[in-house]
Amino acid sequence: MRLLMLGGTGYVGRAVAQAAVARGWRVTVFHRGRHAPPPGVEHVLHGDRDAEGGTAALRGGEWDAVVDTWSGAPDAVRASARLLAEGGGAGRYVYISSRSVYAGPVAAGLDETGPVVAASAGDTAEETEGDYARAKRGGELATCESFGDRALLVRAGLILGPGEDVGRLPWWLLRMARGGAVPAPGPRDLPIQYIDVRDLAEWVLDATARGLSGAYNVVSPPGHTTMGEFLESCVRVTGGKAELHWRSPESVLAAGAEPWTGLPVWLPPGADFDHMHRGDVSKALGTGLRCRPVGETVTDTWAWLRQLGGKAPLRPDRPLKGVDAQTEARLLAMPA
Repeated sequence: MRLLMLGGTGYVGRAVAQAAVARGWRVTVFHRGRHAPPPGVEHVLHGDRDAEGGTAALRGGEWDAVVDTWSGAPDAVRASARLLAEGGGAGRYVYISSRSVYAGPVAAGLDETGPVVAASAGDTAEETEGDYARAKRGGELATCESFGDRALLVRAGLILGPGEDVGRLPWWLLRMARGGAVPAPGPRDLPIQYIDVRDLAEWVLDATARGLSGAYNVVSPPGHTTMGEFLESCVRVTGGKAELHWRSPESVLAAGAEPWTGLPVWLPPGADFDHMHRGDVSKALGTGLRCRPVGETVTDTWAWLRQLGGKAPLRPDRPLKGVDAQTEARLLAMPA
């Protein structure tokens, strides 16, 4: 297949491009040129979707499908989709969206038919600044506006794995590598949902080849792993120098530790937890979604981090993750 990657040098886009090259697909990457494209890419096009006329390099091209990872203003997705729909420039349009598009409070077990946030395909950067959910929903609408039943909306959940540029799993791994007493947000058997970036990429390519359309929640099944399995895997692969001290959700919150950002991946039981870690993914599972064990994700991410000298790349538009030493000390002083 001839695949166009709109943004194929970052985290998710790079994983999709690499998986497509491995399948023997002919891959074209369109990006701003800030990072080297993955090896094996057939063509590299340069442009800036934030600039007027920035997608001119796409004109005249023909691809079987396009995968778009854009998380900025929806009007940029609209411009790209319109251009690629003209004259059959692309057969299908796959937009990597997010489960953040669901309007809260999100009940446990919500599937793809749940209510979504208000947005428009023409929303600008000014209108969506700081509103990730609105931006992603607007991107979905922009995709469907031009491609209709040839549009696939991939509502990914928490994404982990090698190449992560958000800092969640890398923070835990680097903290465990330092060793010592580490406060662990519990309970230990708290189920969590995530998707390994490589499993996401493979499902996206399978779905694209099969011509799937519409919205899909793409994340592991509820209970695929637990906080205990996740953090204990981090301890094991980094050499076993860290000692986990489990703390209840009440103790974590009382100590002033921030869920999700301060303690990456973790959320206390409640509405936000139900949204992120109890979503229905039966539709994607029914189409062949496969999720590797958490130990494999953690092991491979640690190997990648070590290749980089223990310093993970971080997107400038995402907040830093992790807690400081003072917060850790308060957590360790709290009752279990």
